[in-house]
Amino acid sequence: MPGKRRPWATAPVVAEDELLLLQRQALAEEEAAKTKREMLTQFLNDKLAKEKRSSTLNLHKLNMQWQAVLRDTKDKELRRDIEILSQTFERVMDCKDSVIESLATDLEEAEEQHAQALRSHLHNVDSLLQLQRCRLTCLEEGYDAQLEALKMEFEAERYKEGEG
Repeated sequence: MPGKRRPWATAPVVAEDELLLLQRQALAEEEAAKTKREMLTQFLNDKLAKEKRSSTLNLHKLNMQWQAVLRDTKDKELRRDIEILSQTFERVMDCKDSVIESLATDLEEAEEQHAQALRSHLHNVDSLLQLQRCRLTCLEEGYDAQLEALKMEFEAERYKEGEG
């Protein structure tokens, strides 16, 4: 029976072929699973990198928006402070202007009083000078009269001595 194989002898070959086939299938499945895992790992790594970039970009955008909000808030606060300071400055300036006006009025009044006092003083000095001139004139007249009397007396005595 050379043309016929024995069933028990062909069975190990078929079993080996089947085993090899199963091993190849298992190996192929394992390779496919490994490739699939690698692709999934690469996909997830790419996705993670993309998420990190997006996260960084979004964080930058958030920071920029937050800074804009803070700037707007600070701007409003500073404008309010400037308005308050401006009003305070205006009130202080008004007070100082009124003080200046009051002092200018007081100065004018003081200058008028000074001028009046000076005129009165000058008038009094003129009156005193006039009085002094009158006294001096009277004293000069009295002196001249006494001088004349003394001269006449002297002349009279001299004349008496010259006669005598």
